[in-house]
Amino acid sequence: MSNRIREATPADATAILPIYNHAVRETTSVWTEAESDVDGRREWLEARRALGYPVLVAEHEGAIAGFASFGDFRPWPGYRHTVENSVYVAPALHRRGLGRELMEALIARAQHLGKHAMIAGIEASNTASLRLHASVGFVEVARMPQVGCKFGRWLDLVLMQRRLDGAAAPPE
Repeated sequence: MSNRIREATPADATAILPIYNHAVRETTSVWTEAESDVDGRREWLEARRALGYPVLVAEHEGAIAGFASFGDFRPWPGYRHTVENSVYVAPALHRRGLGRELMEALIARAQHLGKHAMIAGIEASNTASLRLHASVGFVEVARMPQVGCKFGRWLDLVLMQRRLDGAAAPPE
């Protein structure tokens, strides 16, 4: 059965929650140790949508198998053309192309919104995410040692970037 990428609805928060909480509990993909609840995921989803940003879900065999979104890279007006992405796939379905499908759809949404660049902040040992982002055109632009911590250890951050348009000059 093929995968389907679609816009998330508030009802999808229940299915997004275990994917997100797994990343919190078991990985360094999310730099927090505080799990969320359904209301928290619903609020996050609604906050993204209120800003006009997408939250996408990947359906695999009729069930939510992953999600992706982007938000402002930094809160200052000069960064308004740059967004930062997040993409998560259920552990049992890693390396089956869902992450790539989500990223391709997310990039298309950002281009449609006229965004200029997309950033990915990835923990340096997360080789799967580094490879995924490289496969859709991201390049490493910075490596920042020991800027975060989780599970009692320091974490290094890799910033990857993809230009979304061909504009050489900033808009007026």
